[in-house]
Amino acid sequence: MSVRSSSDASLRPTDMAALSAPLQGRFQDIIHCNGGALLELADLLNDSVIVVDRHDTITYFNRAAERLFGFRRSAVLGRPVAGLIKQGGHREAKAGHAVALMEAQGARKDGSVFSLEGTVTMLEQPADWCRVYVVRDATDSGAVESAKLASLVYHNTSEGMLVMDPTGIILDVNPAFVRLRGYVPAEAVGRHIRTLNSAHHDRDFYRAIWRAVMNNGSWQGEHWGQHKNGEVYPEWLSINTIFKKDGTVFRRVMIFSNITEIKRAEAIIWKQANFDRLTELPNRQMFHLRLDQSIKKAQDHGSKFALMFLDLDRFKEINDTLGHAMGDILLKQAARRLSLCVRQSDTVARLGGDEFTVLLDDLRETSDALKVARSILQRMSEPFLLGMETVYISTSIGITFYPDDSTSIETLLNNADQAMYVAKRQGRNRYSYFTPSMQEEAQTRMRLANDLHIALMNDEFSLVYQPIVDLATGVVIKAEALLRWHHPQRGLVPPEEFIPLAEETGLVTSIGDWVFRAAVRQAAYWRQAYRPDFQISVNTSPVQFRNEGIDLTSWLNCLKDENLPGTGLVIEITEGILLDATAANNDQLASFREAGIQISLDDFGTGYSSLSYLRKFNIDYLKIDQSFISNLDTSDNDRALCETIIVMAHKLGLKVVAEGVETQEQYNVLMQAGCDYGQGYLFSRPVPAQQFELLLTQTLN
Repeated sequence: MSVRSSSDASLRPTDMAALSAPLQGRFQDIIHCNGGALLELADLLNDSVIVVDRHDTITYFNRAAERLFGFRRSAVLGRPVAGLIKQGGHREAKAGHAVALMEAQGARKDGSVFSLEGTVTMLEQPADWCRVYVVRDATDSGAVESAKLASLVYHNTSEGMLVMDPTGIILDVNPAFVRLRGYVPAEAVGRHIRTLNSAHHDRDFYRAIWRAVMNNGSWQGEHWGQHKNGEVYPEWLSINTIFKKDGTVFRRVMIFSNITEIKRAEAIIWKQANFDRLTELPNRQMFHLRLDQSIKKAQDHGSKFALMFLDLDRFKEINDTLGHAMGDILLKQAARRLSLCVRQSDTVARLGGDEFTVLLDDLRETSDALKVARSILQRMSEPFLLGMETVYISTSIGITFYPDDSTSIETLLNNADQAMYVAKRQGRNRYSYFTPSMQEEAQTRMRLANDLHIALMNDEFSLVYQPIVDLATGVVIKAEALLRWHHPQRGLVPPEEFIPLAEETGLVTSIGDWVFRAAVRQAAYWRQAYRPDFQISVNTSPVQFRNEGIDLTSWLNCLKDENLPGTGLVIEITEGILLDATAANNDQLASFREAGIQISLDDFGTGYSSLSYLRKFNIDYLKIDQSFISNLDTSDNDRALCETIIVMAHKLGLKVVAEGVETQEQYNVLMQAGCDYGQGYLFSRPVPAQQFELLLTQTLN
C-alpha cells in the first residue's frame, strides 16, 4: 500500500466531507476515495489510525497515534501491531465489516498500559488485504461519560442549581430551580443574581455572603429563598467558584435545597426536648434557659424578678385513688389555671410530677408577686372536674427574689424550694417568702442528714416506752416504743426533726429495722418477767412499705429467734399506707396478720379516714388522735366525735386507744364512753426501759 502526499491529488468537497465524518465503519470508503490518497489526511483526525498488512505488520501510523502511543511513525512502521495493541479477544473481522475491540489495551513507549476502544476493519485490495484500526484512549471516553452523567444530574436533581459568570449574571438554571423559585429559564438567564435576593434578609446579610465568596471562593448556610409569587421558604444555600488555570474566576455555581421538612422535623424535636408533652409548658431544661435569660436581662436593666416554686397538695392521693389518667387531666387543668394567673411575658414551667415553677419578670414591687401568689391559691382551690369526679386540691408556694435573695441560679432554686417546704409545713394552701433563716435551717438539716447516716453505726439510737393502760383496771398492759436520737454534739434531737429526714433520705428503712429488733427483744423479756400477754407497739413509716423496704422474712425470723409469738407486737401504721394500697403493701399487711402480729391505725380522725379502709384491711386497734382528746372537757363536739368513734369501732370488732390523756376528767369521759385503752402524760411520759419496769411493778402490785 503506497502513501502519497497531499500534493499528488487535489481535494474535492466530497473528500472533505468524508474526512469530517466519523471513521468508524466508513474507513473503507475513505481508503478508496481518490485512489487511496486520503490516507495522509488521516493525520488531521483526533482518533488514532493504524493500518497493518496480512502479517499484522504496521504499514501506516497517523499523528494522533504518535501522540497516543508515544512512538514516532518511523519507529513503528514494519513492526508487529501486537507490540502496541493487546487485543482482548474480539470477533474475527469479516471483509468490509467493523468489529469493536473488546477489552483491548494499549502499550505506550514509556511502558505504561492503558485502555483502548475503537474499531477494526478488514479491507480487500486487488492483490492483498489489510486491517485498519481506528482507536482512542478509553480514558477520554470516561471523561465524556462523566460529562454526560454530570449533565443528567444537573437536569434531574431535586436541588435547584444556577450558573453565573464572574460578574453575577445568570447563565443557566436547571429544572429544579424553576420548580423551587418559579422562574422559567427565559426569566432568569441574563439577569443579575441580586434580583433573586429574598426580602427576608437585609443588604448587610448578602454583603457578608459575597465577602466570604470573594475571600474564600465559597459560602454555605441557611437562607430564606423567595418564590416568584413572593412566598419565602427555608433553604440550604451553597455557593462555589470554578477557577481557570490562571486562578481567575470562570464560573460561580449556586445550589438551593428546600429544607422546609427538615426545619419542621427540627421544630418537633426541639419542642419535645424543651416542652412538657402533657401540659405543653416549658420543661426543666427550658425553664433553666429562661431563668438564665431572666438573670441576664435583670442585670442589663437593673430590674428584679420573682421565682416561685409550686407543689400541688394531695396530688398523690388523687393520683393513687382515681388513677394516673385522672391525675394527668388534673395536671393539665392546673397548668392552664397557672398560665391564666400570669402575663404572657412570664414563664410557667412544669419540672416534673406535680411541681411547677413561675418566673415573674420586670417586677416593680415585691408586692406584685404577692398578688400573683394569691391569685394562684384562689384559682387552684376551685373544684377540678375529672370526668364524673369533682376533686379539691390546694397549692403550696415558695417565693424568692432576684437580686434581693441571690444572683445565682442554683441558690435561687434552693431558696424557692426551701420556702415552698416551709409553706407545706405551715399547713399547705399558702405561700411563703424565702428568708435567710430558711437557708440556715436548710444547712442545719443537711448537716443533720449527714450525721444521721452514721448514727446507727455509732449506736446513738435508743428506745423509750410510754405505757398504754387498760382504762377499766388501770393496769399497764401495753407500751408504745418511741425512738430517740442522742447526737454527740447536739444532744437529744427531737423525733419531729430527724424522722422526716430519715424518710427523705431512705434511712428510715434501716432505722426501722433496728427499732423492730430492739422492741422484739424487750417484749420477749417483759412477757417472761412481768406479763405473758404484754404487747409493744412499733411505729412504721409509709416509706418502709415502699419498694419492699421491710424485710418481712428477716422480721419473722427475729420473732422466732427471741421465741416471741406475733401477738407480742403491734405494728402501728398511718392512713398513708392504706391510701397507697398497692399489692405489695396489702401482701405485707396480710403477712403480719398470718404471723399473729396485730395492726393499729394511728392518728385516726386527722386524715382522710374512710370506713372502707377499716372494712378492707384487718385493723385491730384505732388510736384516737390527741387533738380530739385534749378538748374533751371543753368541746361537746369533740366529746361526741370520740364517743362516735368508740361505738363505731366496737361495732366493727376493733379496740380503741385514746392518745394524749392528760387529766382525770378526760379519763372519766373516756371511761364512760367505753374506751378500751388510754395513753398519755396522766399515766407517764415516755421513759427508758428500767423506769418502765417500775411502772409495770407498781400496776402489777
